[in-house]
Amino acid sequence: MAKAFKYGLKGITGFLEPAERDLLRSLIDDVISMLQPEDRTGQDPLAALIGLDMDVAEPTDRAVRRLLPNVAKDDGAASLEFRQLTERSLRETKIGALRAAALDLDKDEIVLTPEGAKHWSMALNDVRLVLAERLDIRDEADAEHVHRMQDWSQAEDVESYLALVYNFTTWLQESLVQAMLQSMESHR
Repeated sequence: MAKAFKYGLKGITGFLEPAERDLLRSLIDDVISMLQPEDRTGQDPLAALIGLDMDVAEPTDRAVRRLLPNVAKDDGAASLEFRQLTERSLRETKIGALRAAALDLDKDEIVLTPEGAKHWSMALNDVRLVLAERLDIRDEADAEHVHRMQDWSQAEDVESYLALVYNFTTWLQESLVQAMLQSMESHR
């Protein structure tokens, strides 16, 4: 059974069973595949180097839209312009954090540096955003409904299984954030 992240002499540490690590690795891989930018043949090398993508469009997948939202809710032109300038680098930053977190899943005990903890918090947040979108969490009532699912033996369908996975990643992220706060307080 997983043990919450804690701050101590070795830094921020946590423990995950092999099945929990496999689950997280699978979730991380899924989010990476969602964020992978399309390879475009014939793209201007300078534009690719600086991350400019004039062919980008708002994602059609709701979960990807949640990861890469419009910058201006009521201004499509401004959102598109911002997306052209930033989306590629944002995708690469998110993928980098997800891959860094996945590398830590090779051992039962996870020992995080401050940079590793940052990557983990970003990765868990992105995984949770995708799960929340798949579970159609829109408000507190939806979140409370999902939070009530706590018993793995009660998972009868995809939605209840996803709710349990969402609750697990939420608990893991909360413990990580608490450990990060303790780390910051001890360095003051």
